[in-house]
Amino acid sequence: MAFVNLFRRICLHVSCRCYCYRYFPCLEDPARRSSLGLKLVLVILHLVYVGALFFFDKDLIDKTRREPWYTAFYVLLVIATLIQYFITACSSPGYVTDAMRAVSQTNSSSAKAAKQAASNKNGSIVVVADDPLRRQLLVNNSDSWSKTVADLYPLGTPTRNYICSYCNVEQPPRAKHCHDCNRCILKFDHHCTWLGTCIGYRNHCRFWWYICEEAALCLWTTYLYISYLQGNVSVSWWKSAIMIALLVFLLMSLIFLLLLLFFHSYLILTNQTTYELVRRRRISYLSHLPQRVFPFSRGMCRNLYYMCCGGAHYMERIPSQQELEERFRPYTCFDALTCRCCF
Repeated sequence: MAFVNLFRRICLHVSCRCYCYRYFPCLEDPARRSSLGLKLVLVILHLVYVGALFFFDKDLIDKTRREPWYTAFYVLLVIATLIQYFITACSSPGYVTDAMRAVSQTNSSSAKAAKQAASNKNGSIVVVADDPLRRQLLVNNSDSWSKTVADLYPLGTPTRNYICSYCNVEQPPRAKHCHDCNRCILKFDHHCTWLGTCIGYRNHCRFWWYICEEAALCLWTTYLYISYLQGNVSVSWWKSAIMIALLVFLLMSLIFLLLLLFFHSYLILTNQTTYELVRRRRISYLSHLPQRVFPFSRGMCRNLYYMCCGGAHYMERIPSQQELEERFRPYTCFDALTCRCCF
């Protein structure tokens, strides 16, 4: 009898799940459910911290009546942080397949322009069977991506070094296959579990702005919590216990966010990624370089420009030995005057 009841419960549970997935097919994927659950938890945490302030702190309510702009700026920061979170979570990190499509479209446009240039005055295309221009166009279109990727690597690099064993596509330098997304990412940094997406070339700047806004919000909220505890010493013990517990967790989050903000600021200024910094000895084009040499850095100003204003599918070439030797050269007083470290 117990076995029959257990079987009925299992069948009821499965039927309910199937009924829900019929109307919400996006929840059928376990990874998607986990990502949506984390997003919901993060939103709830923000609402809990803000709600606890307005529920317990009567002085903040009185200050809001006297100076509404103060609370308005704080609420706007909360909303802006949540919006930036969802923008970053829904943004594309930059996939290798998108870059392949962009290169193919560019070469197709070039091929059409070359055909139009070869046409006569009446608009008819003059191409014979043994036309060298026609043969060159066909070769470029069929192998355009392979040639683009090969030109980014030093001469003599084996083809197997930049072919993904999972996607079977040619990866440009700094790209990596993400096992969570099951796709190759341009300028792969890391896979963020809280965002539910990878951080790559196209959304690294948005990720930095989200961390910056979250850290500013934590700082402001910490100040409000400390102000409440200092001005309400004689309140009920359970109110103080709740606020102290929230404050402890908030301080831990603040320390983590500040460290993460400084770390990614350093990565952006030196044009590095988390994966390159952690797995430097396992990457073929970085393993032979000294620890403090950043081969892709163009100086702080240009690194910031390419991070914020670079193209949609920006791919970086591995520097030659001569360029690396120039970067190995020690700094002098003249280099400081010419801002060599910046440009």
